[in-house]
Amino acid sequence: MKNKIKTIVAVLLALTLLLSFAACGDKKEETSAGTETKSGEYKYGSIDIPGKDGALCAAPIYIAYEKGFFAEEGFDVNLISADTETRKIGLNNGTIPIVNGDFQFFPSVEEGVKVKVVEGLHNGCIKFMTRPDSDIKEAKDLKGKKIGVDEIGGTPHQVASVWLEQAGISAKAEDKEVEFLPYSDGNLELEALYNGDIDVAAMWDPLGSIAEKAGKVNVIFDLSTDPAFAGKYCCFLYASEKVLNEEPEKVAALLRAYRKAQNWISENPEETIDIIIEGKYSAIEDKELAAELVKHYAYPSEEEHQNNSHSVEEDVKYFAGALHDIGYLKMDAETFTKKIYQNVDLTLGQ
Repeated sequence: MKNKIKTIVAVLLALTLLLSFAACGDKKEETSAGTETKSGEYKYGSIDIPGKDGALCAAPIYIAYEKGFFAEEGFDVNLISADTETRKIGLNNGTIPIVNGDFQFFPSVEEGVKVKVVEGLHNGCIKFMTRPDSDIKEAKDLKGKKIGVDEIGGTPHQVASVWLEQAGISAKAEDKEVEFLPYSDGNLELEALYNGDIDVAAMWDPLGSIAEKAGKVNVIFDLSTDPAFAGKYCCFLYASEKVLNEEPEKVAALLRAYRKAQNWISENPEETIDIIIEGKYSAIEDKELAAELVKHYAYPSEEEHQNNSHSVEEDVKYFAGALHDIGYLKMDAETFTKKIYQNVDLTLGQ
């Protein structure tokens, strides 16, 4: 009799444990990104998003990941490293659904890369710097000078080209009025400036701003304040045309996640920097400066989005026109904008 009771008790205990584990499997669990979602269940599954380039202006990616906004919208996001060409290939074949990027993508789109601009991300984050003892003060002083950039065809190179051409200086290599030298490492570009190997460094934040605050350089151009660029999105969100055509609700969900991140950053710039530092997403030593830069980028709030206070389409048209005027685009601004810009219904999939 005692053996039977022991057996029954053992069976009951086993059933209790089994039911407990099953219940736990149905409960919401906290993810590494800090939000709650059903364990192992994501509406849109796993996706890759380039988010390891160290740029401070990519803050919405870091925040959407760390605060769980991607997970809330149904994505198990894997942040990857990807250069410009890798991003274009991924967008073209749909293996990367969305990336942040500047108007350096425009010529590639004209040449056939299948992507669409679907949102604006933030305002300017590029500065041009000289040595403190330089006599270069404005664009007209750059004739015959050497300009450092991260890559030929990249955004600092294109911005510099527009700035030069508007001042009457040809940026075309064949005209030899200026020389662009590429440096894949921003620190090497700064060293080249200090050593006199280049006359101007065209750079992404935060390196340029750090050098400026330290008194090591003079800033002669700021994308966020220059009259030709101020108040305009310099960085956009590009979606894969393949994903847009086949799974538009997936892109809508991603845009909702990015908007949540933009709004959160606009309300919490200092905490944004804490998260970026803790996650080692960008090399930041001066938290106060980094927070000021984030504020300077003017990430839109949800209210601004709802009020349509900033036209992404108009900014695309403006930069398309500027690139067309200097020969970087064959299409006129109106035609190109119709080709590249697509408004996405954010209610899709809800």
